[in-house]
Order: sequence, then structure tokens, then C-alpha cells
Amino acid sequence: MKKDIMAGIQLSAVYVGTVVGAGFATGREIVEFFTRFGFYGFIGIILSGFLFSYIGMEMMLLSRKINAKSFQDLNDYLFGYKFSSFMNVLMTFMLLGVTSVMLSGAGALFDEQFGIPKQVGILLTIFLGLVVMFGGVKGLFSVNMLFVPMLILFTIIIGGETLIQFQDFSIPVSKSITSVIFSAILYSSSNLLLTQAVLVPLGREMRSERSIKIGTLLGGGVLAFILLCNQYALLNLPGVLNYEIPMAAVIEGNLPRILMLYNFIIYGEIFSSIIGNLYGLERQLIRVIKLPSIIIVGFVLFFSYFISLIGYGKLLSTLYTLNGYISLGFILLLIIKRPKYDFY
Repeated sequence: MKKDIMAGIQLSAVYVGTVVGAGFATGREIVEFFTRFGFYGFIGIILSGFLFSYIGMEMMLLSRKINAKSFQDLNDYLFGYKFSSFMNVLMTFMLLGVTSVMLSGAGALFDEQFGIPKQVGILLTIFLGLVVMFGGVKGLFSVNMLFVPMLILFTIIIGGETLIQFQDFSIPVSKSITSVIFSAILYSSSNLLLTQAVLVPLGREMRSERSIKIGTLLGGGVLAFILLCNQYALLNLPGVLNYEIPMAAVIEGNLPRILMLYNFIIYGEIFSSIIGNLYGLERQLIRVIKLPSIIIVGFVLFFSYFISLIGYGKLLSTLYTLNGYISLGFILLLIIKRPKYDFY
């Protein structure tokens, strides 16, 4: 039982670290999908937390049941062999796009917060990604077990400080509850489709179904908690819609002494998502490209670099919304074909 719990905690860290990428950690993604709806954004976050736990669990349990080695095996099962070929190609390009968003976000962080040119930040991130990927799945676990607890700690500090210095919310309550619910579903489905690149092969490698349930429930709960704290802080930030890295502005206004340290935490979370995406892409591409893993990872980073030149904000708003719409069919089929199991 203790080993199942420890495995579940490790899984939850990978889950959180995969979702918490450039848009999430900087706050830009939270603004796009929740904060712009004002107080109703809290309702959307609670819904998203439930979907992360429930759908993530179903995805991993089904992957374990069918012994899926990559997201291709899961798509073959859900969509059938004919349509799954299209979905697998689409998924590969989506993951490349999101990896590019992460690299662009890293560049924006270096430029806006550290005063270092974007290209230097992107190239440094690519180099570090190659180094970590030498460690395979151990590198994936290590990166997330390092940065996720630090993110949770700083989220609690920021939420507490914002509560002490409470001001009236800078964004009025949205009149449309249906809009925020739909936005929450789009946000969750987009991230869930992308996390299958990591969660599907891990489902096969986890020690038991119990560890999967513990990990996904804990991961979804932690994601909801971080979102709620950040949403509260962002609603108190005047002009929040105008920032590319709004969480840095929150820190600068409330806790300027830890701003530089928090920027490193943001970078760590961006980096952890890049590693998760690289792991998923490598697991998929190695099946069709008979080359050493590190060469495949190098090619992925090479193409992602050129896509990242488009720009962070534009890439994030376009790709994540498109991913959300595409993901709805995937989530529906996953629920229909969910495995039967006893929760306890």
C-alpha cells in the first residue's frame, strides 16, 4: 500500500508538471480561460479540477487495460484504425505546437523578467531538454518532483499575501455562466488530450490501478487548488488582461523580494512541461522512425524552435482553443469506452 501511495504521489507530480506549462505558470492561460469571466471563473476552475481527476483516471486505466505503449495505441482503440491514423498525425503536430508554445514562453520569460534575449532563453532551454532526456522516464519524474512542490508552496504564499492585501476584484462578474462552463470544458479537454502523450505510456508502467487512482485524484485536486489561488490573485491585479506574464506582475506588486525566485519557479514549470511533451513525442515517433531516442528528441526541438518564433501570446491563444475543440470528441469516446473497475 505504501509503495502504491508513493507511486501515486510521483504520478500526481508528473500530471501537474505536464499541465502546468508556459500558459499556466505565467498566468496567461488562466486569464484566457477563467479570469476574464470574473468571479464565475472560480466555478469553471472547480469543474476543470473534477475533469482532470476523472478523465485522467479513465485515460490511464484504459491505457493500462489495453497495454498501450503510446497515444497511438489508445487512439487506435478509441477511433478505430482508419480514423486513428489521422488523429495520431494531428496529435503529433499538436504536441509539436504546444512544445513550441513552451519554448516561446521560456523566451518571453527570459526577455521580460531577466533582461536576456529571447533566443538565448530558447536555446538554453533546448540544451537543458536534451540533457534531461538522456535520463528517460527517470528524468521526467525527477524534474517534476523537484519543481511541483516548490510551485505549490509559492502558490500558498502568493494566495495568502493577496488575501491580506485584498482589494475589490478588477474584473466584474460575467453575466453568462454557460460561457465559463464551456471555457472550462475547452481548457480541460485541450490539456487532457495533450497529457495523454505522457499519461498513456505511464499507465502501462505504473505498479497498480490503485496508484493510478491516487495519482490522478491527487493531481486533479492540486491543479484545482493552484488554479483557485492564482485566479484569486489575478482578479486583484489591475489591467490583468494586458500582461503576457500576469503572475510576475502579481508578485512584483505584492512580494517583490521573491520575484526573481518565483521567475525561476515559472521557468521550472515551463521546462517540466517541455520534458513531458518530449517524452510523449519520443515514445510515439520511435515507433515509426528507427533512430536513437536522443536524435528524435533533437529533431523535435529543432522544429519546435522555428515554430516558437511566431510569438508566445499568439501561439497560446490560437493553439489551445483549437486543441480544445478537437479534444471534445476524444473525451466523449473515452467516457463511452471507459473500463469497468471497482474504485476501492
